[in-house]
Amino acid sequence: MENVRGFFRRNRQKCGAKKERFTVSVHPLFVLFGIWFFLCGELFLFLAFTVVAVIHECGHAFYAARIGCRLDTLRLLPCGAVVSGDIEGISLSDEIKLALAGPAVNAACAVLFVALWWLFPDTYPYTDVAAYASAGLAAVNLLPAYPLDGGRIAYCAAAKKRGEGFARKFTLALSLVLAAALLALFVFSCFVSPNFSVLFFAAFIVCGAFDGRASRYRRIRFDFSAAMKRGMEIKKVALSENCTVKKAISFLERGKYLEITVFDGEGEFLCELSEGELCAILERADIYRPLSEYLDGGI
Repeated sequence: MENVRGFFRRNRQKCGAKKERFTVSVHPLFVLFGIWFFLCGELFLFLAFTVVAVIHECGHAFYAARIGCRLDTLRLLPCGAVVSGDIEGISLSDEIKLALAGPAVNAACAVLFVALWWLFPDTYPYTDVAAYASAGLAAVNLLPAYPLDGGRIAYCAAAKKRGEGFARKFTLALSLVLAAALLALFVFSCFVSPNFSVLFFAAFIVCGAFDGRASRYRRIRFDFSAAMKRGMEIKKVALSENCTVKKAISFLERGKYLEITVFDGEGEFLCELSEGELCAILERADIYRPLSEYLDGGI
């Protein structure tokens, strides 16, 4: 009987995953970049940088999940990757923290590798590429050009001062200036030893600057009607009325139906919120305000 139950449980999970799954796409320039490294005999270096870039994007995704957002699409680009999804409604300050999460993960990995060398020197030949790639990616991503994290930070900082219209133009200008500088550096390298990696990086910056649709964040929709027909596991959470709406939505989890029991400051029961009621609150709520401000209208 247990085997039969396990069979249905696994198939139910597979069916639920079809609705909202993490997707990966590959830019044509990424393939060309890989072919170039293969022809140069440096395929391992290319793969190492790709893995480090994916880990970098996972840092963004994990931080987004922590603040109640969902990044669900990974796009592999030359010299890196871009993860996209939903961050609508968060503040510019939170978006800066989200942008810093990727470089922070890479920097932490680099430090861990250095610590590993200190404790076990024999591991250096096997981990040196990953360590240098992690440190390099952390540093490069802080350059103020879109779609690098430094570009996102520059966008948010400019938006705080002058508005988002100015921020878009400002970030585009920074990206084109950096791409032009990289192109000039490539031309200069042709007189010595052509560095095509710089050329591909310039192409990456240009593609990211103009290909906003592929890397923009989208609003997430919590549609659980189809999953309800198959049956869903209920996730129960107890929260104080003083917690923010943002904190409440951070408990939303794919494949599970959320029920929130709300208590007052004295620990006394106030009410219960279903996932549907919470989503109704989200339509009109400031996610940084206390949950208590929306309870009367949400129930």
